[in-house]
Amino acid sequence: MIHIRLVGVVVEDQQRAHDFYTEKVGFVVKNDIPMGEFRWLTVGHPDEPMEVTLEPNQLPSAKAMQADLYEKGIPWTALMTTDLDAEYERMSALGVKFKSEPQEMGGVKVAAFDDTCGNWIQLYQQ
Repeated sequence: MIHIRLVGVVVEDQQRAHDFYTEKVGFVVKNDIPMGEFRWLTVGHPDEPMEVTLEPNQLPSAKAMQADLYEKGIPWTALMTTDLDAEYERMSALGVKFKSEPQEMGGVKVAAFDDTCGNWIQLYQQ
C-alpha cells in the first residue's frame, strides 16, 4: 500500500514561509536542515506524521507556474480542518488574507488563503 507522507509547496522565501506556517497556520517544524543556500524545511501538525516541505522556488518554470496559479486564484494545495469557521476566524484575527469567507461547495466547506509566499492554499472541511 502506498501512503502520502510528504507534499511540497514552492515558496518565494523559506524564512517567510517558516514564519507564516508556524505562526499563522499553527504547524510545527519537523525538519530544518541547512543545505547550502537553502534548507530542507518541513512543517506539519504536531500530532500527525504528514509533512509539508517548503521548497525554495528557484526554477523559472516553477516560478511561472506559481505566478500563473496565484494570478488565476487557483490553490497550490489544500489543507483539511475539522472546523473551518473557527480556523477562518483565528487566522483572520492574525492578519491572514482570505479570498472569501468560508463557502459551501458540493458538500464541502472551503476558503482559500494567501500564504504570503506566492500561493493560494485551500482550507477545507468535509
